[in-house]
Amino acid sequence: MRRAFAFAALLALLAGAGAASDIVLPAAPGDADFAPVDPAQVALGQMLFYDPILSGNRNIACATCHHPDFGTSDGVALSLGEGGIGLGPGRRADPANRPEQHIPRNAPALFNLGARGFDVMFHDGRIEVDPDKPGGLRTPLGADMSAGFASLLSAQTMFPVLSPDEMAGHYSENDVARAVRQGRITGPGGAWDILARRVAQVPGYTPLIRAAFPDQPPQALSFNDISDAIAAFVAFEWRADNSSFDAHLRGQAPLRGAAARGMALFYGAARCSVCHAGAFQTDHRFHAMAVPQFGPGKAARFESHNHDTGRMRVTGRAADAYAFRTPSLRNVRHTGPYGHTGSHADLAGFVADHLDPVAALHRFDAAAVPLAPLEGARGAVPASEIQRIADAVQAPAVRLQPGDLQDIVAFLDSLSDPGSLAGRLGVPDGVPSGLAMDRR
Repeated sequence: MRRAFAFAALLALLAGAGAASDIVLPAAPGDADFAPVDPAQVALGQMLFYDPILSGNRNIACATCHHPDFGTSDGVALSLGEGGIGLGPGRRADPANRPEQHIPRNAPALFNLGARGFDVMFHDGRIEVDPDKPGGLRTPLGADMSAGFASLLSAQTMFPVLSPDEMAGHYSENDVARAVRQGRITGPGGAWDILARRVAQVPGYTPLIRAAFPDQPPQALSFNDISDAIAAFVAFEWRADNSSFDAHLRGQAPLRGAAARGMALFYGAARCSVCHAGAFQTDHRFHAMAVPQFGPGKAARFESHNHDTGRMRVTGRAADAYAFRTPSLRNVRHTGPYGHTGSHADLAGFVADHLDPVAALHRFDAAAVPLAPLEGARGAVPASEIQRIADAVQAPAVRLQPGDLQDIVAFLDSLSDPGSLAGRLGVPDGVPSGLAMDRR
């Protein structure tokens, strides 16, 4: 009892006079916050994550846009998927097969996606847990393509492999792209079946498949099996709950100095925790915070605009216009650029603009954001659209004192978990297909 009282008193001193009593910290995350994973599925998933075999043209892997060298993202504002060459900020357009456009949104980090409570995925939450739906999931692809996945994390893998701009390829470039264009996704000869047969026919995958799914022959491998294995790997590899902040929450080593002051601001006057709540600094909800829009926008091929109305594209509700999912802040120091368009490369700059988002939006210059050159890459946003983005913001501006911003960034740095950044298994030297892996 004396030790607990002493630690509480120390927290009060570190957080600043009169501040500690005003903040409420989340409970430290632990094993109960994470679903168990099968080690054999993790081993298979590691290979599949780095293997370009799952892309239509066999040239892009999950790791192309979600690489540990770049905090499980790719270090650029808007990615180049199909038609790109290279990795990270060095990725460029292939002159022989130029991309049609950039990916419309920034590639999100993968930390703690296997934790309980992560019930929505993607910036707009277009896939989410819904017990009332067949398969327990709500997706824009319909009920017949949401069944059979072990988890939401598993189900999200269906989207990149079907996207022409991300992994499938365009029109008649390959058998996967043709199947997608013809609407053949499930069933024999569908896009998922083509990918599963590719993997099952590689001898190097046979022992991994047998270990991961011992109740079926390797040739019976399905896309759901593939996605379940990748999800198990992501959940295992990038579990992040061993940061300095976690040690603070567990009473092992209190935060000191700037990080402690920043924690008091984050959970107090700066109001960051209004949205960045809980053990992983996200409320898993959607908020309009005037993150600048540029690039191709989230539009169907037949549409000619470059807008992105965020959550509204999923719900159809005007109240959800320009709202995007609150990202977790674990390892945030290492996951830039920031925002759904990757508009800010600098964490301190993004935090500063986030505290007064409307003013920041009106002074934003898309020309300053580095993008791989493509025709029409930036997409001019009309002033009327910029004003609509600004009008959607409901959060009040927050004014800080000199030095407060640096303290908040110091606290955000305390959310870094070195073990998860490195990954528990790491990047393999090669993959069973023998295809070339993306490397710097």
